[in-house]
Amino acid sequence: MKYFFLSEGWIVGRVWAADGLWQVTAWRRQPEIQQLNICLVENNELLWLYRVEDAILTIEVKPMTPEFAHQVIGQVVLKRLMSAEQVIERLATAHTKCQLENIQLVV
Repeated sequence: MKYFFLSEGWIVGRVWAADGLWQVTAWRRQPEIQQLNICLVENNELLWLYRVEDAILTIEVKPMTPEFAHQVIGQVVLKRLMSAEQVIERLATAHTKCQLENIQLVV
């Protein structure tokens, strides 16, 4: 699995795998991209942690609504997705607080 952080108000656009742009007809499914219930709060901005399958190499992200679009860049392409170890390191060294939601304790 690979990971990335994404600001609240941004969404995933196009996705690329090793053979190019993700084609639902070729793969016969959508790419596995899941927003986790962990976010960092940094400079009053929520950065949500996402998990993606290993086949994904690059992800385009963009503002969800036009009000975000004129405050920031129109779109960004993420080419360096993080490993689990890099996420843990980021969470451990961040000068932020980690917000966990809907945590279920399994005994």
